[in-house]
Amino acid sequence: MDRPRPPGRGTTAAPPNRYEPLHVELDATDPEVAASGPPTVFYRDASRTILAENASPDVGFRFSLNPYRGCEHGCIYCYARPTHEYLGFSAGLDFERRIVVKEDAPALLRATFLAPRWEPQVVALSGNTDCYQPIERRLGLTRRCLEVFLEFRNPVAVVTKSALVARDADVLGALAAHGAAHVLVSVTTLDPELARRMEPRAAQPARRLEALATLAAAGVPVGVLLGPVIPGLNDAEIPRILAAARAVGARSASWVLLRLPQPVDTLFERWLAEHYPERRARVLARIRDTRGGRLSDATFGRRQSGAGEYAAQIAALFAAAARRCGLDRPLPPLSAAAFRRPPGAGEQLRLL
Repeated sequence: MDRPRPPGRGTTAAPPNRYEPLHVELDATDPEVAASGPPTVFYRDASRTILAENASPDVGFRFSLNPYRGCEHGCIYCYARPTHEYLGFSAGLDFERRIVVKEDAPALLRATFLAPRWEPQVVALSGNTDCYQPIERRLGLTRRCLEVFLEFRNPVAVVTKSALVARDADVLGALAAHGAAHVLVSVTTLDPELARRMEPRAAQPARRLEALATLAAAGVPVGVLLGPVIPGLNDAEIPRILAAARAVGARSASWVLLRLPQPVDTLFERWLAEHYPERRARVLARIRDTRGGRLSDATFGRRQSGAGEYAAQIAALFAAAARRCGLDRPLPPLSAAAFRRPPGAGEQLRLL
């Protein structure tokens, strides 16, 4: 059932969970729901471990840390939406309004680093949902995790589309002094209206560029991530985005092609029909051109960059623009050489 769009939501759709036999629809006649849509609800996560291990050859890290599950940014294209179905929620509106909070994340991370079996190595902060989504401003879980990274000088790679990352420039700068931090800021468009529609509760593009500048001034190696590039919608902006990022201190650039796993494919098609009906057919056709006639291809080696003539054109455009802007090189490699355990760490571990 469709409802009037609440301010700042990526979708009002609540598709049935593919793994659940029951489906709940909110009562659209309820005054609270009708006035502003269902509110955001936060749940406590009782996990006893905090690092997720990655086996994909397409990403450059083994371990990642996500302080939150679900994301209030509401990006309509988000590949993490289907993971909410594993919690019994929907990948649609539930993903944006039912946020699971790992309130023990800093303590669990510290216990991990204290353990003798931990081999110092890069940990990706985010990787699934944004570690700087709106609730982070109040809870500060990501900042407290970064303070643990600094305590142990364990290297961390941050990916976000939030300007809130600039708040932590002091901690990230201190880590970067040991070669143990860098940040990728995701910028998908410079068009404020497209950003508002596509990523309704994420920072506007200008504020993301400001965050890049703040981090660069603090000595943090920063790069810009065009994630995702959406064929026929934002791919023409690639040269402008890279030039804008270079102007504020970005040192590197990378990109990821849109991939629409179920049920994100249906949500994205609905979004196109609502916001850009005149471009819907062209955008979907070009996505299929890059995905072997489908809207998604999870094959290792192709899932990040696609295949086919149109995907090759995007790659060539990006490569030329990155070379022109001096962003065609990776960020400096992160180092675990400065890793340390605080004095008395063995005794602390026994107490744990």
